[in-house]
Amino acid sequence: MEKGVLPLPLRTQMPTSATMSAAALSDRLGRPLHDLRVSVLDACNFRCSYCMPAHRDYTFLKSEELLGFAEIERLARLFVALGTRKLRLTGGEPLLRRGLCELVERLAPIEGAADLCLTTNGLLLAPLARSLKEAGLQRITVSLDSLDESRFRELSGGRGELGRVLEGIEAAADAGLAVKLNAVIRRGRNDRDVPALAAYARASGRSVRFIEYMDVGTLNDWRPEDVVASGEILAILRERYQLVPLAADYYGEVAQRFAFADGAGEIGFISSVSQPFCGSCTRARLAADGRFYTCLFAATGLDLKGPLRAGCGDEELLELIRARWTRREDRYSELREERVKAPQRVEMFRIGG
Repeated sequence: MEKGVLPLPLRTQMPTSATMSAAALSDRLGRPLHDLRVSVLDACNFRCSYCMPAHRDYTFLKSEELLGFAEIERLARLFVALGTRKLRLTGGEPLLRRGLCELVERLAPIEGAADLCLTTNGLLLAPLARSLKEAGLQRITVSLDSLDESRFRELSGGRGELGRVLEGIEAAADAGLAVKLNAVIRRGRNDRDVPALAAYARASGRSVRFIEYMDVGTLNDWRPEDVVASGEILAILRERYQLVPLAADYYGEVAQRFAFADGAGEIGFISSVSQPFCGSCTRARLAADGRFYTCLFAATGLDLKGPLRAGCGDEELLELIRARWTRREDRYSELREERVKAPQRVEMFRIGG
């Protein structure tokens, strides 16, 4: 078996007509428009090296350049009308957006959207968790790259406070939110933290996803040798635990999941570098400035804010979205060796992870 490759193919088959909405779109590779990640702003209070390295300078959108909550709601409803079933709020750091609970209240009742969740670094989560749950949020994903306090602070560009993040995780769980953890693993930086992160997730009954360090954007000085392949992490964990592979829950599920044999939770792997999953990617991204991206590694997006503010009707906006998705043929991760030196790719903090 090739080094770093996970041992079993756990992807589901292509969706059938019985599993897709009659209105759902498919792109040129037959991939449905199932997931929409909505960036509510591009600013962040961390400076993680894989997304917003601290040694770089950043200019963020002004408030009038951001989509308003009513605009986000309108576009989200249009995406749902075209088959989207999962809505995820991202950033930047979404909890920095003032009045975020109002947006959750607007999105939660959308008929046809079966899942409403949010990704956060967790620093501001504790005092907001219960309000988010009451507003209609169902799930939350917290980035947790280390359980070592000094290393956590270093990885966040000197801005993270591990204790506050852990308090936020507990507050979210106490509020009734389903909580999942994400850890981006980079060789020589936090690969030593893998066992501790798995043990924490196991003890707390939460799932942790180990994410391969990716070449998103152009600012993070990505090198292939810094990637810790999922298969390597799995081998480390199998020295300590018995792990059982799980089948995917749905078409387009990104993580390959394993359960602890004794039933104490699960872990997952997001292997964009060592095992690209472009062939089943169902994700679209709506940036905070209203641009619609069909790939995490795209160079440009389609402006929806301009037409929306110019007074375009729903049918016109639907046709713009429909036309862009049906022409989609992105598969960057499968072609990484050819495209990794591309001079332009949108930065992760602009469109969420």
